[in-house]
Amino acid sequence: MPSRPFTAVRPLSHLFLKPRVLPPRTQIRCLTQADVEDPGMNGGYINPPPEKRQFRDPYGDWWDKQERRNFGEPLHEDHDILGVFSPYEYTHFTARKGFFLMGCFITTVLGLCGVVSLYYPDRPSAPRMFPGGLDRELGGKGTILVSSRVCALT
Repeated sequence: MPSRPFTAVRPLSHLFLKPRVLPPRTQIRCLTQADVEDPGMNGGYINPPPEKRQFRDPYGDWWDKQERRNFGEPLHEDHDILGVFSPYEYTHFTARKGFFLMGCFITTVLGLCGVVSLYYPDRPSAPRMFPGGLDRELGGKGTILVSSRVCALT
């Protein structure tokens, strides 16, 4: 049982009180001259179009071969995301082809398991039969029970 009730116990006077009405506060945003002259808010920097360095020609005549850029070329604002060392964009398969290949793999594995279960040989031997069974050897009627204290003393 919970230590406190789920609903708070309040006096009935709260039903008769009117809620406080706060005076309306308006926010007026003023456009400054900087907002008008620089809508991108980047100090007038000419931002080149976003292009991942991964998709640039790796054999091109670049000044920086590793980053695939030329000297003096302006960097994009999101250079850390668009650079060569950013996470690699996987374009080898489409999602549709990937799911198709996964389905083929699962079908092949399950089909192979089914074929193996059909042709798997049975046990090479027959179960062994004992005359009178193993009743006495396995602790049936007429067996002498050994207690754990006797085993510990020996």
